[in-house]
Amino acid sequence: MLKQITINNKNRAVLQKRRILGIDPGLASTGWGVLDEIDGKICYIDHGIVVTKPDIPRCDRLFFILQSIRSIIEKYNPTEAAIENLYFGKNVSSAIPVAEARGVISAAVAEKGIPLRELTPNTIKKGVVGSVSAGKKQVQEMVKIILGLEKIPKPDHAADALGAAICAANAVEFIS
Repeated sequence: MLKQITINNKNRAVLQKRRILGIDPGLASTGWGVLDEIDGKICYIDHGIVVTKPDIPRCDRLFFILQSIRSIIEKYNPTEAAIENLYFGKNVSSAIPVAEARGVISAAVAEKGIPLRELTPNTIKKGVVGSVSAGKKQVQEMVKIILGLEKIPKPDHAADALGAAICAANAVEFIS
């Protein structure tokens, strides 16, 4: 795992910094969130979504997601990333487009040599809220509290991405 180390000349303290990009993949809307973990403290950096329009060919939508994730990586220079695993529940028809989005996102991350942690939705819910039965609103509220934000991060895809990053920040060791 890559870590940025800063040495403070007064007391020679060593600070270890991880910049984590969390991603909640989707073809229509891919959420992303960036935070730093510095010696056990989580610091919010930014979040947002990548939106594609349904009237555009799928290959162009996937390419747009790829380019957008590349731009986010270039802007924030994460040392690691976390992505929500595929979950389609009742809507099986959405599984393939989401899997394709995960594929281009994973390729963009791998292209830069960034370690990628894959997390199930239940792992994220449990890690952020403490319960696998937590709803979207509960996850959003706890992300807000954990990161010390004034407002709930919206939309929910961005909150889920921040949740993935929080779980990665709290992980003791990297497991890919």
